[in-house]
This record gives sequence, C-alpha cells and structure tokens, in this order.
Amino acid sequence: MCIARAFVHQPAVILGDEPTGNLDSVTSGEVMDLLFKINKEYGTTLLVVTHDSEIAERFSRILHMQDGQIVRDEKLHTEEE
Repeated sequence: MCIARAFVHQPAVILGDEPTGNLDSVTSGEVMDLLFKINKEYGTTLLVVTHDSEIAERFSRILHMQDGQIVRDEKLHTEEE
C-alpha cells in the first residue's frame, strides 16, 4: 500500500529506507520488482538505503557508507550495457 501512496502523484524520485526490511524473501523480491518496473516505465529515480547486498546489487550504482561518510562509489553494469 505504501508504494501505491508513494507513486500516486508520479514523483520524480522515490526514497526507500529499507523498503523490504520486514518482508520475507519472496515478497521482498516482488516489491523490488515493482519499484524497478516503475523506474523503467516512468523514469522515476530510486534512492534506496539497504543492508541487503542482493537488493543493492540490482542497482546501477551503490554508495557504500561508513560512519556517515561515503567510502566507496561503485558503478555496476546496467541491462542496457
């Protein structure tokens, strides 16, 4: 439901703070699939904070933080490449 509320006005950016933190792995995958579908179909930017490396690796860019500082900026391959 919160994804529907977040997208009802078609924002340019969706911010997710551990958006799948309390979900089982199947539901977590479904939620992330939906967010990536919104990203692809509407060009909505996704900015997600997560401790889940499997989720992080689905993104084209990962910023690693430690003690409030960015310690690594990792650009991953995208589907278009």
